[in-house]
Amino acid sequence: MQLSVEISKYPLHSDYIPFIKSFIDRVNQHGELKVITNTMSTQIFGEYDVVMEVLQKEMKASYEQFGKSVFVCKFISGDLSPEV
Repeated sequence: MQLSVEISKYPLHSDYIPFIKSFIDRVNQHGELKVITNTMSTQIFGEYDVVMEVLQKEMKASYEQFGKSVFVCKFISGDLSPEV
């Protein structure tokens, strides 16, 4: 089953850009996912189990590395990635 996720990270820190960039860079290292980033959020598309495993791993790493952050996610079944 395919899954589409829109995720935004809000670090509770004044110098927030490195915190967000680190998370996005780590998610992009998973070649089995399609990742699209814009100024408001990151969209992740792929096989359900793979997407969830990556999010679990990378969100945990983010908390361990940077401390408190808020993640806001929308999960939609299917691959809703834009046609390129």
